[in-house]
Amino acid sequence: MIWQLDLALLALAVIAALAALEVKDLFSAVVLSGAFSFFMCLLWTEMGAVDVAFTEATVGAGVSTAFFIAAVYKTTRRTKD
Repeated sequence: MIWQLDLALLALAVIAALAALEVKDLFSAVVLSGAFSFFMCLLWTEMGAVDVAFTEATVGAGVSTAFFIAAVYKTTRRTKD
């Protein structure tokens, strides 16, 4: 394991998670949540847990992000922010 790469991926994951919590737009929050899942997938792969990384990539970054994007497009805005 390369600890510098692990630290960089962890920092990117934390930044994506905090940005997803702070952003006001729902679509941006979904994209940042998918980015968080992708960075966690890379972190799991770097740590040697390939099965966990594969599950994170398919479920976390793939399927749930697609469902969230579909749900955001089905909603309407009630206020004009």
